[in-house]
Amino acid sequence: MESNTASSDVQRYQVRKLEITDKNKGFMELLQQLTVCDPVTDEEFEKRFQELKTYGDDHVICVIEDVNLSKIVATGSVFIEKKFIRNCGKVGHIEDVVVDSSARGMQLGKKVAGFLADHARLTGCYKVILDCSDDNKAFYEKCGFKQKEIQMVKYFI
Repeated sequence: MESNTASSDVQRYQVRKLEITDKNKGFMELLQQLTVCDPVTDEEFEKRFQELKTYGDDHVICVIEDVNLSKIVATGSVFIEKKFIRNCGKVGHIEDVVVDSSARGMQLGKKVAGFLADHARLTGCYKVILDCSDDNKAFYEKCGFKQKEIQMVKYFI
């Protein structure tokens, strides 16, 4: 019986790249659970979606859709920085990981982080990095990350 539940969860929660129709599936509302996220029009969403699409594998947004509800319940992104150091190496930067409050505790955040880290590895990155709050440190350690150094920020707005 346990394997049927696991199998039905795999079918229920689809891990994939962001699609243009995801705005209508609660994608922007989900981001509001992470940080300040002002409403965007359909036109603004489509313009940004098309812009990000031009970056190909250098900028990927992962979503998890609850197909039973047609709702985006988790997301995160990774962008690939091309460097001169490390033999012109590449570094993946993970950003904006969030799981809907109604779907937490089901390992969906771990699936998003894994999808994004795998993408970075498969595109030739020598490492993948992210910033997180102290509250999320233990979660990312469970995903295979370790603390290194200190984050600094300078806001312009």
